[in-house]
Amino acid sequence: MTEQEIAGLGPAFARYLGRFRCCFRQQRTAAHFDTYCRGLLSDLPRKSVEPIALEAGTAVRTLQEFLLSARWDHEQMRDLLQQHLAEAVTTLPADPLGTIGLIDETSCRKWGDHTPGVQRQYLGCVGKIDNGIVTVHVGLVKGRFQALLDADLYLPRSWDQDRPRCRAAGIPDTVRYRPKWRIALDQLIRLDKNGVHFDWLVFDEGYGASVPLLKILNLVDQHFVAEVPVSFSVADRAGGPTRRADQRLTAADARGGRRYHLAHRTVADSVWRARQAVVWVGGRKHLLIVAINEATGEVKYFLSNATATPLAQLLAVGFCRWGVEHAFRLAKQEAGLMHYEGRDYTGLLRHLTLALVVLGFVALHTERLREKKSPGDGGAGMPGAEPAVRGATASASKGQRGAASKCHHPVPPETKPAGHQVSQETAA
Repeated sequence: MTEQEIAGLGPAFARYLGRFRCCFRQQRTAAHFDTYCRGLLSDLPRKSVEPIALEAGTAVRTLQEFLLSARWDHEQMRDLLQQHLAEAVTTLPADPLGTIGLIDETSCRKWGDHTPGVQRQYLGCVGKIDNGIVTVHVGLVKGRFQALLDADLYLPRSWDQDRPRCRAAGIPDTVRYRPKWRIALDQLIRLDKNGVHFDWLVFDEGYGASVPLLKILNLVDQHFVAEVPVSFSVADRAGGPTRRADQRLTAADARGGRRYHLAHRTVADSVWRARQAVVWVGGRKHLLIVAINEATGEVKYFLSNATATPLAQLLAVGFCRWGVEHAFRLAKQEAGLMHYEGRDYTGLLRHLTLALVVLGFVALHTERLREKKSPGDGGAGMPGAEPAVRGATASASKGQRGAASKCHHPVPPETKPAGHQVSQETAA
């Protein structure tokens, strides 16, 4: 946004930021918070400390100290943001699919070896192994509303095993290596404590391959629709022999299945054929789904523990995962999510938190604009997710916590390179 546009939102933005004043001990620190958030919301091409400070007429060193050493509680700020969004979601229009949680990760190339968590690893932003960092997130979609709720740095094993390097980067000894699914699980636990509850969780095969995560979600009766790799092991009966997902249901099975239309705003509609089968994973009955794109031949496998839910609704929920890709693009382009330029762990986490705060305002303000438009006006606010499966959104299943209009997605998620393998994780 330009300075004039931000000024136009001044009173609303100021009231919104005022919710977080209790996180600061000093008024001048809170003033730097305002400056930083205005910078993240601005149209600066690079939204890191130096350009934000120079644009605001603030000493660069002062804003650096605000991120690195000033006394304020970014964890409390994150909790307040989640609680505020939880309250806002309850006021949104009902939707047949309910409230959907999106687990995913994003990445950023980084040069050098001092940024916390940086190493050569698979980066979805470039579709290959490169030098950079990865952050794990939970987002939310309810109808046209979508927001990012949490963000954590993935700390690779190589960093965890080099504690002097960690200390040099300001990483406490209590912060250790956690697999990405465990980071996501910890985020879900935190969100639950802050009043954020989901009717469904969706995630890609990187998390769907983690059987421990699936088992825990089953234990707490959390419905999910997870993408799983073709090599994912399933059984036809409890305790029976296992085989690969693509052996249980083949692409040929999908071609003989029912047709489902996926509507898009910016590209032509796509048509998928899909079929399901009952399988056992981790000692529990699930539905395995295979879907194939009629135009491209792309094949996807999904696993769900909602065995009584119609296939049409499961596909509608599963394809809502694409909404998180839009959220990441918005976060990076409009709020500088991955623009942090520093070597300090606390500074990085604080930058991520401040970006989430700004994105929360954008999401809520967009919803307010949408409410002012007529029901038939789809041009309100920023682009959202597309209707997932045309005519396939049956009533939310019994026992769901919320209700929420159709899910949407602008473009498909980042495509992993051919041959990219995701190993199935079977033990915690």
